[in-house]
Amino acid sequence: MNLPLNKERNMNLPLNIDYTGKVVVITGAGGVLCGDMARAFAQAGAKVAALDLNEDSVKKLADECKSEGYICEGYKANVLDSEALEAVHKQTLAELGPCDILINGAGGNNPKASTDNEYHHEAENGQKSFFDLDSEGIDFVFRLSFQGTLLPTQVFTKDMAERKSGVILNISSMNAYLPLTKIPAYSGAKAAVSNFTQWLAVHFAGTGIRCNAIAPGFLVSNQNRSLLFNKDGTPTSRTEKILNGTPMKRFVESEDLLGAVFFLCDNKAASAITGVVLPIDGGFSAYSGV
Repeated sequence: MNLPLNKERNMNLPLNIDYTGKVVVITGAGGVLCGDMARAFAQAGAKVAALDLNEDSVKKLADECKSEGYICEGYKANVLDSEALEAVHKQTLAELGPCDILINGAGGNNPKASTDNEYHHEAENGQKSFFDLDSEGIDFVFRLSFQGTLLPTQVFTKDMAERKSGVILNISSMNAYLPLTKIPAYSGAKAAVSNFTQWLAVHFAGTGIRCNAIAPGFLVSNQNRSLLFNKDGTPTSRTEKILNGTPMKRFVESEDLLGAVFFLCDNKAASAITGVVLPIDGGFSAYSGV
């Protein structure tokens, strides 16, 4: 059925880059990715609560934003400690107001949960194989990514549930779709985050709360720099494999994520979008290798 287009009707649905008055809580804001998100939301008019275990990093971020005339407060927060999160919640309520948008960005890998080789048959004596993976390291990775998403959601979405409005945005990874070699715990933990995103979307569907996630592709960070580049700055064989499998032939930059973040957090433009995990990967997931 063809519907007539009313040319006089103004749909007025631009991507919202004005978040004036919105309270945005971002965990993991001491890192590059979520730090950039915090700065971007502050520049878009939001009142930003930047949370991280590294208090110095988020305080520095907040000071920089304030010096530019924006609203941002930095808080020390352990995303694995419910009592600590509740204390920060009280602070943000008093200083900024109830949470409108929660971005769960805390996460990371641990060397104890990674193998030295992509394939077991290539492992040499002294190298860490699958059988040498440390249970405490694996537990840390899972807790940081999964519980580090669940616990802040329990604390900060209370505001949203009471007001029947809000947005949750989780940070998953392309590892969640297909696990990468060497990092089984991190891949599995991010798969759990994607699954939890869908669960939350269904659970909160009747409350006016939407929940989505982004799945960044390969980024260069302090955590993985040694895996991607040699000490002299030349790319490792792993980098060559990544770029050969990425149609855009480049790594993802933190700025590449911001458009998707603003879109998914916009209750007007993305009003019917919930339970989605959006890849931002330069085409990596679409390429068969041929």
